[in-house]
Amino acid sequence: MNPTANRRSVLLGGAALATLGSFGLPRMARAATRLDLSEVLPEDNWQTIEIRKFAADVAERTGGEVEIVIHSGGALGFKGPEHLQAVGNGLVPMADLLGAQAAGNAPILKLENLPFLVKSPEELKTLHSFLRPEFDKVATKFNQKFLTTMPSPQNSIFMKEEATSLDALAGTKVRAADMTGKETFDYLGFTGVQIPWGELIPALATGRVDGVGTSSTSAVDGKFWEFMGYIYPTNHIWATNFLSIGLEAWNGLSPEAQEALAAASEEWTPKFWEASKAKGDAANATLVENGMKMVEIPDDMLAEMQERTKPMIAAYAKEVPEAGPIIEDFLAAVGRSA
Repeated sequence: MNPTANRRSVLLGGAALATLGSFGLPRMARAATRLDLSEVLPEDNWQTIEIRKFAADVAERTGGEVEIVIHSGGALGFKGPEHLQAVGNGLVPMADLLGAQAAGNAPILKLENLPFLVKSPEELKTLHSFLRPEFDKVATKFNQKFLTTMPSPQNSIFMKEEATSLDALAGTKVRAADMTGKETFDYLGFTGVQIPWGELIPALATGRVDGVGTSSTSAVDGKFWEFMGYIYPTNHIWATNFLSIGLEAWNGLSPEAQEALAAASEEWTPKFWEASKAKGDAANATLVENGMKMVEIPDDMLAEMQERTKPMIAAYAKEVPEAGPIIEDFLAAVGRSA
């Protein structure tokens, strides 16, 4: 059986069928609307925990009318890159969507992944102020609404060696989660290797890779101190997750439930951003406590990283015409020319 078709039948045959059935009932007789949410992150991941808090708040605000049921660890069978279309096609009512993973279908979502474009959470907020209309266009195109944004904590490059120049690290095999990351590491003079998270720890143990680009929280999850000794706090990319709801599911909610869900989303978005910063800081402290060293990257080394990867930004702006003005406006807003 086609796996996608099988997932559809399982969902529609169970909880999702109850959801659709409740939409047609008169408001006074309406039972709780169950919205299954696909989540690829594990149950104990900080982002999953934060989303559970959001779901509990939504249930309270709606008096139990809306029940968001989170299926962590990919339990519904969807992979992260499938979430945009899975929600849009009605295969699942909600999902936690990592924007960069959907860039193949919506290239504008790759913009915040451009290397060294954004230097801090504050700059990311500024970029999002220009990107929000584009986010909404993507959601509408794929038959859904993006309710919240949740950035990953700062990204660093974790290495076995300490160095004060890129040349000293030339050829080092560094793991990337996607093609953009691999390309970034290749431009830096490393050897980028694209490896799924599930295969990373064996790759580190066997020497298939010598370094990793990822968030500090993921580094703690992977106990990187068992394999590497140094943290390069590059902030070289940023990534944002969206809580997305399909328009079919959204339109099936009562006006009161829609209003409550929208209000909860507006209030929880800044909480998600605060949690990301706090979790990132705490994770860095944990890494250092376990023996890793936070490298003070020399200014000239960081400047060279930025210079080497500038062609990636120029090429992207050429490929995605709507991105060029956004990049220009963002740079002007943060007081940089490039």
